[in-house]
Amino acid sequence: MRALSIVLVVWLLVVAPAQAASPLDYTRTILDQAHTIVASSQAHNEKLAALSALFSKFLDTDAMGRQALGAHWSSLTPEQQKEFLGLFRELLQRTYVQKLLLFENPNFVYAGVQQTGADAVVDTKIVTPRDQFDVTYRLQPAGDTWLATAITVEDVSLTANLGSQLNDLLSRMSVDDLLTLMRRKYGNVGGAAQS
Repeated sequence: MRALSIVLVVWLLVVAPAQAASPLDYTRTILDQAHTIVASSQAHNEKLAALSALFSKFLDTDAMGRQALGAHWSSLTPEQQKEFLGLFRELLQRTYVQKLLLFENPNFVYAGVQQTGADAVVDTKIVTPRDQFDVTYRLQPAGDTWLATAITVEDVSLTANLGSQLNDLLSRMSVDDLLTLMRRKYGNVGGAAQS
């Protein structure tokens, strides 16, 4: 029965809206589903899996990964780029999803949306019984949905923060060493053989 309920939750998360939603409505749909998962009685690892499935269709981790690597991106071979993006996806989802699970019964408040051409910025707040945090999502259209290409929490860009850490690591090690380190920490997501 538990496996059936997990499959049902994941299926509901994967079903996209039937018509194109506004950036605010789409963000609200994703965050409402995240709230439902966090508030559920599922075990911690089940919540992680459900949130990862949900955010895999909301976060453009490839764009964020390229941005985080900055000037280093062009020095990677196509194989290294592919592996890096898979590992970065895991890193970003774990970082963001783990943070959501730290909040006790979070509520999301929608502070506004600004649209510039096709892109949009959705301002939200995560509100808990003890605190609140400003979270901004920069979105780009992707068919009938929207993808977050940047997330800022309390004026700190997750991509810039991770990029700074990656830049520091790449100043001390090679790209291959970085990928080996990420493989050890996040698994063999990119498909390369582990050393």
